[in-house]
Formats: sequence, structure tokens, C-alpha cells
Amino acid sequence: MEFLSEFLTLFIGKLQSPTLGFLIGGMVVAAVNSRLQIPDAIYKFIVFMLLIKVGLSGGMAIREANLADMLLPAAFAALIGIMTVFVGRYTLAKLPKVKVVDAIATAGLFGAVSGSTLAAALTLLESESITYEPWAAALYPFMDIPALVTAIVVASIYVTKQRQRAEEYSKQEALSTEGYYASQGGGAATAVGRRAETRSGGSAPKKVEIWPIVKESLQGSALSALLLGLALGLFTDPTTVYDTFFSPMFRGLLSILMLVMGMEATARIGELRKVGQWYAIYAFAAPLIHGFLAFGFGLIAHYTTGFSLGGVVILATIAASSSDISGPPTLRAGIPSANPSAYIGSSTAVGTPVALALCIPLFISVAQELANHGG
Repeated sequence: MEFLSEFLTLFIGKLQSPTLGFLIGGMVVAAVNSRLQIPDAIYKFIVFMLLIKVGLSGGMAIREANLADMLLPAAFAALIGIMTVFVGRYTLAKLPKVKVVDAIATAGLFGAVSGSTLAAALTLLESESITYEPWAAALYPFMDIPALVTAIVVASIYVTKQRQRAEEYSKQEALSTEGYYASQGGGAATAVGRRAETRSGGSAPKKVEIWPIVKESLQGSALSALLLGLALGLFTDPTTVYDTFFSPMFRGLLSILMLVMGMEATARIGELRKVGQWYAIYAFAAPLIHGFLAFGFGLIAHYTTGFSLGGVVILATIAASSSDISGPPTLRAGIPSANPSAYIGSSTAVGTPVALALCIPLFISVAQELANHGG
């Protein structure tokens, strides 16, 4: 009972952090139909600044780190990104009135990573004086890209199989009709046969190209900013500009970002209503399930390689997050038959607030309790 009491005290304390306060404030402002607006250009600039800062710190840390220490967490990040897609494929896709391609796209978005959620976790870790490997932010692309690639490949395979089944059914139907007309007269049978050949011809399964998917993901604005920061931190010495410009502005910019995300979450609730309650249930449960799955893998790395508990929290956070910038356009291009309202509405209306307001404080509290008890 003492452990539970300490944990609940810590968890409630995390919910009172300024970062989460701005998120809740944004949701309230939007709920009362305020005319307050943050221009989209400012939102994109803030995300860019935050991710450049995260990338710079990660790049500078990688330069001093033992790369062997990164191998196991990076492998786990990739594995988790792939697993989340299959979890959605065989849970959400099996629920009533949920289209399989919509479910796969939703799972792909929840397997991909939100740069803003990652930035929020880093800020809370720093405010709690929890140490973590600065290179842990570099786990972002190891989870993001495999999740998006897996979702698009799985969706393509499903769509191809469905098309082939439809063509086979159409062909069988035409042959059956041809047999009927054959008993009536040969001319009609020949015409039906030609129509069957026309329907079944020229539709060979399209091969799924992996590299264009990876390229699309890498060219996304969020991942590009993070990778740029990593490269600059790794191959240059940005310490001066980092200490005097990027680091002091980090928390202020993050607060504005949380305000915008809170407003966006409330605005997307209407879209979520259009696609049904199962998406809301999935969007609430998925961040917790994915996050604790990653937390478990992170603990394996913690006990085997010395991966810090702060790093475990980061791994769990990126697993709990759902991509809010680079993921949606990648999925729109890769799975055009999926309904964007389903996967984007699920992510922004439910998934992101759950990850920010519930998962991050929860993971930090669990990590602190493990640390306090010799974990």
C-alpha cells in the first residue's frame, strides 16, 4: 500500500505541471468556442525549433557516446514500431463497422512518433531532474519509419488480396452466366466471355516499393528537423548557440505548442464522432498498451546494458505517442483508400491528449518508484 500511495502522489503531482496545464487550457479554450487562434505558420515554426533543439542535444551526446549502448534500445524501438501495426491489425480491424484499411492506417499512425510529445517528455524529465541519455531522442526514426513502412505494406497486401478475390468472384460469376447462355446460344456466351476477360485482365498485383515509403517518411518536416539537428550536433560544435538560444527558449515554446495541441484535440472530436466509438476506445487504450510494452522492453535494456530509467521513459513515450506532423501525409500517400478522419481524428482528439496528460506522468512516476526501490 505504501508503494501505491507514493506512486499516486507522484502521479497527481505530474498532472499539475505547467506543460500539461497549457494542454488542458487549450482544450478548455476551444470547448467554449473562443476565437483565439495560433497561426499554422507559428505552430510549424515552434515544432521545428523544438525538434532542432532535441536533435542538437542528441547529436552532441552521440558524439561522446558508446554506439554499442544504442544498439539494443534502437532494435527494441524498431520492433515496437512494427508490433504496434500488427496489434491494431488484429484488434481494431476485427471490431464491428471498422474498415480494415482504416484500422491499419490508424495503427500505423499510432506506431509512428510525435515529435511534440517527445519534446514534452524531455521537458518533464528535466523538470524532475531525471537523467537520461541525450541520444535517446535519436530512437525516434528507429520506431517511426518501421511503423509507417509496415502499415503501408500490410495495407497494400490486404487491398491486393481483396482485389484479387473480387476479380475471381467476378470471373466465376461471368463463367456461370456464360454456361447459362451457352445452353441458349453461342453468340451471347462469346460476348460474356469477352467481358469476363476484359474485367480480369490488366490488373496484376502492384509490387510494394519500400524505399519510396522510407523516403517519404524521411522527408517529413518533423523527422527532417530532428535529423538535421542530429547531424549538426554530431558534425559541428553548436554548444554556444545551443546554450544561448535553443535551450532557454525550449520550455516557453513547448508551452505554446501544448496550447495549440489542446485546441486541436477539441476541434477534432467532431471528426472522431463520424467514425464511431471503437476508434475512441482504441485511441484511449493504444497509448497505454504501446507505452507499457515499450517500458517493458526498456527495462530489459536497463537491466542488461545499463540503459537509464529516463531513457526507458523516453522509449515508452515515443511508443505511446502518435505522429502529428510527418505521419498523416505519409499515410495519405501510401494508403489512399483509408479515411483520414479515422486515423487523424483518433490521434489528435484522443491519442495525443492521453499520451501527454496520462502516459508521460504515469511512466515518469513508475520510473521514479523503481529508482526509489532500487530498480
